[in-house]
Amino acid sequence: MAWDFETEEEFKSELEWMKTFVKEEVEPLEVLHLGYEDVLKVIKPLQEEVKSRGLYAAHLPKELGGGGFGQIRLALMHEILGRCGYAPVVFGNNAPDSGNAELIAVGIEESHNESHREKWLNPLLDSRLRSGFSMTEPGAGADPKLISTTAYRDGDEWVINGHKWFTTNGSIADFLIVMAVTNKDVHPYLGCSMIIVPSNAKGVNIVRDVATMAEPFESFGHFGNHAEIVYEDVRVPLDNLVGLEGNGFVLAQKRLGPGRIHHAMRWIGQSERAFEMMCERAVSRHLHGSTLAEKQMIQSFIADSMAEMAAARLMTLNAAWKMDKVGPSKARVEIAMIKYFGAKVLYNVVDRAIQVHGALGYSCDMPLEFMYRTARAARIYDGPDEVHKVTVARQVLKEYEPKEVPSEYIPDRKLKAQEKFAEFLSTIADNS
Repeated sequence: MAWDFETEEEFKSELEWMKTFVKEEVEPLEVLHLGYEDVLKVIKPLQEEVKSRGLYAAHLPKELGGGGFGQIRLALMHEILGRCGYAPVVFGNNAPDSGNAELIAVGIEESHNESHREKWLNPLLDSRLRSGFSMTEPGAGADPKLISTTAYRDGDEWVINGHKWFTTNGSIADFLIVMAVTNKDVHPYLGCSMIIVPSNAKGVNIVRDVATMAEPFESFGHFGNHAEIVYEDVRVPLDNLVGLEGNGFVLAQKRLGPGRIHHAMRWIGQSERAFEMMCERAVSRHLHGSTLAEKQMIQSFIADSMAEMAAARLMTLNAAWKMDKVGPSKARVEIAMIKYFGAKVLYNVVDRAIQVHGALGYSCDMPLEFMYRTARAARIYDGPDEVHKVTVARQVLKEYEPKEVPSEYIPDRKLKAQEKFAEFLSTIADNS
């Protein structure tokens, strides 16, 4: 099967514009430590500039207000956006809003419920609303089949009860997409649904924002925080169902497949930024009679990092290309591989960059220490590495059948070869 990652000349120029725009206009925001509302104000003109170039919400079809980009172009785009945490927000494809917009869009196609377009989708795309994806539960993370949150019909309403945590942006969201069991009598893959819940609905209790390695100090209501939420007899209209009842896991896979490609390319962009810092430090710092760049150990750091980033980049672009060609289900192995491989590459490169910087890298005077803390989460969210490795192994092993005698067992191969070339071997014997 032939494949390539070539993009149009016009889009290449857009990528160059994005690189300059992110570096000069977006990255400076990192050091200002602005509050959520101030961030929204300062990025508004930046978002308008992105929209004017047709690059806003590029992951959605054009008819839904997006750019209609395929996964290859989105991947190359996210490599640039990954350099800075604010960049995806400026470009209208930050998690969880981008994934939730896709969910609602797919749900409209499934259910033909056009009311969701004006009520939820368009305001989300216009940044007039913020959303949270409320799926993970204590004890139901790596295995979502263990989800215990329930929703049952009562008249023309859903009644929702459950306990969620790590709902990103949950404490600042205007609405939440809640994964809940709507049919206990069937397998969870067939009995879960997604329901839109306004965050101000009665019974939605935002318990706290969970402190993490990335944000170790307790805070509440900050962009990017992860909320713990308890739903107690929350009532919402039946009309708030996303897509069809029982399609929760199907929707989740449609959301998570492309999302993992975007994550992996953002990790590469972050790795490249750490790599640039490492190389600059290597040629600048003199130690024991020479620059760090002249030390073989540091040269090994740089060579290993370069190779790992190149491998992760090619693997991710291949997964994106395959998804464009045959869809996410047939690209399942490739998507799973880039998730755990890309996360480890990010972690490795940032770790080496800190080592090359020494105390400076460990300090908060460089962005590396924050990058290091956030990199560790990459091996957990969107499913832990171990789950994705199991997926890869299981899919690969389906191609093999058990053999009582190994296929490569030389005595058997020798007999078959002797039979295959019997005439030739006889000629050799006659001439000897």
